[in-house]
Amino acid sequence: MSHHSFHPTYSVAGTAAGEHLRRFRQQAGLSQLDLSLIVGVSQRHLSCVETGRAKASPGTLHALLRALDVPLDLCNAVFVAAGYAPRYVASSLDAPAMEVVHDAINHILQANNPAPAIVISSNWDITAANASAGLLFEMAGVSADGESGLNLLDTLLRPGGLGDSLVNVEEIRAIAWQRAAREATSNPDLARLLQDVPKPTEMPVDAPPSPLILTRVRTENGELRFLSTFTTFGMPLDITVASLRIEHLIPADAPTWQRMKSAYDQRLAVGAKTPQR
Repeated sequence: MSHHSFHPTYSVAGTAAGEHLRRFRQQAGLSQLDLSLIVGVSQRHLSCVETGRAKASPGTLHALLRALDVPLDLCNAVFVAAGYAPRYVASSLDAPAMEVVHDAINHILQANNPAPAIVISSNWDITAANASAGLLFEMAGVSADGESGLNLLDTLLRPGGLGDSLVNVEEIRAIAWQRAAREATSNPDLARLLQDVPKPTEMPVDAPPSPLILTRVRTENGELRFLSTFTTFGMPLDITVASLRIEHLIPADAPTWQRMKSAYDQRLAVGAKTPQR
């Protein structure tokens, strides 16, 4: 059996490729003229593609979808709707072909110590973490053990999780919810998770997206402050790889850096192994 298989995240039955393109373009806030200039096709041709009067070539369709930053699984769905074969595969996380990806992830995680870093799947499951992330969860009084693992969205939004240890919990929960809600439009599993967890009571209006988020963690020995940012894999050709992202929690001040470094050095001194999943 092949380790590669394509699993569309939503049904495309009865929906033409042009209709999908129009929806994605509107969600991106682009006019037909804007998109045609970005991709280098005429506005008239784009209009004909969206209305079904013309069929985009595979190359043009690929350029349109990448310009709109459409997830790879949805790109496949549009290619199928247009009558073409899907272009991308979805590898199992334990497939041999993924070994090089795991090696790269492990290198990034270890290089980030003593700053915490975690790997998050498309469903916000934490699939790997460095030693410093485990230490931070311990300081915050959150258990990261268990057969089912830890889901970042769940532990942020559900009472009794990491969210309870955040000083700026309303802000972080609102940001997490809004990001997950956008991603859930093309991810039914994530949409179901959002229905199951509590929705934040305070949702800021017109909050501009920021590449850096200040996360303030309350611990028994005082507050820790981190700048949170994400890393994704550039130009991936695999749906599974494209869905993975690494969250980096960079100490935002000297006391936080010193506490994380001290805790990490102590962990090394007792010979504890770096937790990997």
